[in-house]
Amino acid sequence: METLAKRFYVSGTVQGVGFRFFAERVAARLGVAGYVKNLFDGRVEVYAIGSAAQLDALRDELRRGPRFATVTGLTGADAEFLPVFANGFTIERDD
Repeated sequence: METLAKRFYVSGTVQGVGFRFFAERVAARLGVAGYVKNLFDGRVEVYAIGSAAQLDALRDELRRGPRFATVTGLTGADAEFLPVFANGFTIERDD
């Protein structure tokens, strides 16, 4: 199974509604490594490492979001594999 890395950017009402904790739970359930963090422009960034199927499932869950979020946009792109994030999924501090 090939390991891939993707970076997703989620926009809408996605800060202050538990989106990072939602992403952390979904990633753990799917076995995806990486991190999630809020961005200053109001979006949430998700860096994810996993198989194509795992990343597709994560993308679908991010598009749905938690109950109080309103996702209006989701972009994803291939990303460089960063081994430092390959051993679990974390919530990172805002830059």
